[in-house]
Amino acid sequence: MSNEVSIFGDQTNVVSIGDRRPSKLGQSLASRSMSRRIQTSTNGTFKRLVNGEQIGNAVRGAMEFIIVDLLPNVSRVYYRDKFDPNKEATLPNCWSNIGDKPEKNVPEASHSNCAECPMNIKGSGENGSKACRYQRRIAVLVAGDPTGEVYQFNIPAKSLFGKGTGNTHPFEQYVKFLLANGESPDTVVTKVCYDDNADTLELLFSPQRTLSDAEYQLVVAAQARAETSNYTKITVAQADGVTRAPAKAEAPAPAPAPKAIRSADPDDEVAPVVAEPTKRVSKKEAAPKPTVDLASVIDEWGGDDA
Repeated sequence: MSNEVSIFGDQTNVVSIGDRRPSKLGQSLASRSMSRRIQTSTNGTFKRLVNGEQIGNAVRGAMEFIIVDLLPNVSRVYYRDKFDPNKEATLPNCWSNIGDKPEKNVPEASHSNCAECPMNIKGSGENGSKACRYQRRIAVLVAGDPTGEVYQFNIPAKSLFGKGTGNTHPFEQYVKFLLANGESPDTVVTKVCYDDNADTLELLFSPQRTLSDAEYQLVVAAQARAETSNYTKITVAQADGVTRAPAKAEAPAPAPAPKAIRSADPDDEVAPVVAEPTKRVSKKEAAPKPTVDLASVIDEWGGDDA
């Protein structure tokens, strides 16, 4: 008896299921209770996780997927606090699934739109970077897996942009490369590998072959399921068991009094501009006496005819 019906014990009246697909109710319940994703790591491996638990052995170096869904634009995500592996994971402070404006349920929207957000300015993050990071979550099938189970795959920010060589590219350029050559992410088997020349965790993408008929049917079935679309959105972090909201921002401390600016060169000092005091004239003060013109008086004396 197959594993699929072993839950029924010693069943005698076997009903042939033929090519029966999973029921609509079963799909709906599975999408709520199951979370599947492919995890990358700095040691160059890929791991399948189901509800946070690793399934099977890790795959090192490269893995082949079929991309079944992705959002039209790159997402954005902002964490106010620096990542600390020793602390409980929290939801982001702010995020946008298609990179235009914060989602309605974010704990702490930084701005009404992403283009003008102060967290989207270089220098707002560490080492001159942007505090709000780009992110891609895509829904994939594992090539060669006949179950058709969909997994979420998170693409690191440094694996999104840039130029590749030949048919190997960072992700955004890879999608453009496929479209320019008459293909699409859901019509080919994609090889995802670690970039051995990079100093940090970076991935590269390249097409391996077109889909077989059986693989195409798995793609069509996966794209009809609600969980597939959900895996492309940042809100699916809640399905990964991360439900704790981030701590609220503390009120800013009072600005300190300005300090004196000093220089070793006195020519650099700028003296403060001080308004000259204005002398007030008292109403009781007598008007000044007219000045006597001595030259005129002498002329008058010299001009007398004695």
